[in-house]
Amino acid sequence: MRNDFDFDTALSALQDGQKLTGKDGILTPLIKQLTEAALEAEMAVHLESVEGSNRKNGYGRKTVKSTSGSFELATPRDRAGSFEPQLVKKHQTHMSDEIERKIISMFGLGMSYLDIAGHIAEIYGLEISNAAISSITDKLIPEIKAWQQRPLASHYPFVWLDAIHYKVKQDGRYVAQAVYTVLGLTLEGHKEILGLYLSETEGANFWLSVLTDLNNRGLEDILIACVDGLTGFPDAINAIFPQTEVQLCVIHQIRNSMKYVASKNQKEFMADLKPVYKAETIAGAETALDALEEKWGKKYPLVIKSWRKKWTNLSVYFKYPPDIRRVIYTTNAIEAVHRQFRKLTKTKGAFPNENSLLKLLYMGIQNASQKWTMPLQNWNLTLSQLSIYFEGRLDDVLDI
Repeated sequence: MRNDFDFDTALSALQDGQKLTGKDGILTPLIKQLTEAALEAEMAVHLESVEGSNRKNGYGRKTVKSTSGSFELATPRDRAGSFEPQLVKKHQTHMSDEIERKIISMFGLGMSYLDIAGHIAEIYGLEISNAAISSITDKLIPEIKAWQQRPLASHYPFVWLDAIHYKVKQDGRYVAQAVYTVLGLTLEGHKEILGLYLSETEGANFWLSVLTDLNNRGLEDILIACVDGLTGFPDAINAIFPQTEVQLCVIHQIRNSMKYVASKNQKEFMADLKPVYKAETIAGAETALDALEEKWGKKYPLVIKSWRKKWTNLSVYFKYPPDIRRVIYTTNAIEAVHRQFRKLTKTKGAFPNENSLLKLLYMGIQNASQKWTMPLQNWNLTLSQLSIYFEGRLDDVLDI
């Protein structure tokens, strides 16, 4: 026989400082009583709706976790075994998804499983294992797969492509994995992550498969793609999007150049290099590059050769006005996304599998996307300029 909830006893306990919720919370017996009463009512309705001699046949018992604490729940059974409870379904061990939402939210903040378990125990008085937390966060996987396969818009004015690296366990050992990130700017001027892709190495061949996937998902045209200096990257992009202009990241080029300049010459070399990438026109930039070669060419021939070899793609931004230049001359936009990833993963030395890494990065994307509420500064003017520079390419999508 179930004991009724004693409100006088509960009031006395509350006055004595006992907690309402959590482990040994005052409300836990009330939640248990109300839940069992509702299940009894479900059983009564079920028995009235079926024909034959079906009747009640005792109770099944299981421990159920709720935001008010854990309790043993008695679920009525019927002789025919046809009763399917709805309030607390068979094999269900949580009263609501609030706890799961809390766990996923904490996971999305980069908290370790140990810290999550500690907070759940403190808030709700529930003991939860690492395996249970992993099982809850695994519910993100179908959502991630659907997100990875979603259709894309046909046109993105700007797209940034870059990779970030992590250690992931494979066949009993940890190997470096490159996470390929694609960030696009929509026709409305908003940032959007178009996809995440994992591979053991970063290379133009894999980028080609990434670009093919984007194309298959509906992306037809990119006006300007911004990338680092990976060999073969521009060719991979133009193989799928032949009209796309490819801007190599100037900041990457500067950093790579300084690796080959002696520390005693770096300050002076940078002062001479600045007029190259800060020039107002491409003619001014090429004049400054000639001067740089004249002064430093014999001492650092590899550096000058690199600038000359990549100049076609390094100098694309000189064609455009300041608002467009500022956006495309560097991959800072996508590096900001990677900084968000690093905040979440900084406590993780490595990942046990690819899904565990993808789950966390996906949550990082959701966190970042919440901040992308405003379009790019002066976007309407920029879009007007782009429609002129890339005549005819945006007419259909802009109804021009």
